[in-house]
Amino acid sequence: MRKNLASALGRRRRGMTLVEIMVVIAIIGTMMSIVGFAVADNFAKANVETTKLTMQQIDKNLGMYAAAKKGKFPTTSEGLAAAAKYFPDGAVPKDSWGNEFIYTASGRGYEIVSLGADGVEGGEDYDADINSAELKN
Repeated sequence: MRKNLASALGRRRRGMTLVEIMVVIAIIGTMMSIVGFAVADNFAKANVETTKLTMQQIDKNLGMYAAAKKGKFPTTSEGLAAAAKYFPDGAVPKDSWGNEFIYTASGRGYEIVSLGADGVEGGEDYDADINSAELKN
């Protein structure tokens, strides 16, 4: 009888109980959510920085366009498409969120705007507009 009791107790302790499994799953879920928020924030920052770099590249390509056109930049109605041959693969780049840049010409200058993550004018944090004029300052 004693041997049966000992072997029954030994069998019971071999596996994990449902409560122990649930606690482990809860701990893993908490850790994953903390890491997930940190990674998502870094992706958002990276999208903003990538868009700024793309705008700087557009600025350089528009400089090549202006050099070929005796100092004139494309008009607002012509847009960035007029300078497409100065971009890699002949395609005007988009911002990190897949939206087209807004190009506005004025006098001998121009402004390039990305509407940010939300694609709507205005916004805060990662939804805020990114303006080429602010990048030059």
